[in-house]
Amino acid sequence: MKKMFAVLLSASFLAAPLMAATQASAQDHRRPAATQDHRRPAVGQDYRRPVIVEREVRVTKYKWNRGQRMSAAERRRMQDVRDYRRYRLSAPPRGYRWVRVDNDYLMISIAGNVISNIISGR
Repeated sequence: MKKMFAVLLSASFLAAPLMAATQASAQDHRRPAATQDHRRPAVGQDYRRPVIVEREVRVTKYKWNRGQRMSAAERRRMQDVRDYRRYRLSAPPRGYRWVRVDNDYLMISIAGNVISNIISGR
């Protein structure tokens, strides 16, 4: 009796994966997998599609010259450099100040906004 029980138990362990595989393969052939409707997104997805906008980017680089007078529009883009030692710049004389434009440092006069010195790319 023990021998018969051991044989049946081992046969059931070996037959179980085979039965599951045949059942799964039969199910695949009988009915194709449900396809998702492309008109409606799945649960948790957004209804809106991403919009890609391509823009043309133009970068205007100014070429600064000594003696050039700066307009008010150009002056608005500039930052005053208060700690000039931090950027290894010399102290400006009385009536002048350092300003930073992009990566250029300009020494301009306070009264007339005339460029007196240019240091680029520090």
